[in-house]
Amino acid sequence: MLMTDTRDPAARSRLLLTLLAIALLWPGIHYSELDLRVLIASDSQSEMGRFVSAFWPPAHGEEFIQILLQATLQTLAIATAGMALALLLAIPASLLASRALSLSAASRAGRPSFWGQLLRWPVRSVLIFLRSVPEIVWALLFVRAVGLGPTAGVLAIAITYSGMLGKVYAEIFESVDQRPAHALLQSGSGRLAAFCYGILPNVAAELLSYTVYRWECAIRASVVMGFVGAGGLGQQMDLSLRMFAGGEVASLLLTFLVLVLFADQLSRLLRWRLA
Repeated sequence: MLMTDTRDPAARSRLLLTLLAIALLWPGIHYSELDLRVLIASDSQSEMGRFVSAFWPPAHGEEFIQILLQATLQTLAIATAGMALALLLAIPASLLASRALSLSAASRAGRPSFWGQLLRWPVRSVLIFLRSVPEIVWALLFVRAVGLGPTAGVLAIAITYSGMLGKVYAEIFESVDQRPAHALLQSGSGRLAAFCYGILPNVAAELLSYTVYRWECAIRASVVMGFVGAGGLGQQMDLSLRMFAGGEVASLLLTFLVLVLFADQLSRLLRWRLA
């Protein structure tokens, strides 16, 4: 009678992967000084209870609503203006960093020449530098340079997001079939015509979806940068926290939630229209 082996052949590999994950996770927990016992301590729970109870009811006075509306509009303005400036930098940079419109690639079956690759490296390096520094760091620098206010937030978003958008746009351009654009280039069309008719129709939906997603991220980033003096909802939330005004903080959090939901629905609507 044949004996069947009931042992799982992948059990040993899963056990090794689990032990490896624990070994890698433990130093991070140790050096971050994470102490979960603080959450269950009686003093922490009572203090947290008092803090959360102060959130209700949300502030809804006429004067605060006017301040809230102004801060919301300023947050949207910071995110939108920063994204607009970022697009002005990202679109040409992505075209220069991508080989989709390379004349040498069009004549070499999609393989760019050595000099073509070499000329794209400076653009790619600039994009790496722009996105490597977080927007909160740029905001701190610009607050020192131009003073408190939304200008610092707009410039911080413009610099960081131009690097992010430029990198992703270039990868999107290179991910689609480039033969239509190369055929247009070889037939004598200009680069702009080759881009508009050979590449853009295939990537428009993906570009729009990612751009709206980045705009949503810019809204969140503008709120965070407000804590360093860049204006908007974040700056107002910082003031409310300093004054221990829990109701105002609750209203600000609800407004921020509505903004994110609005951006998500807008992205879904635009993707549906382009589908």
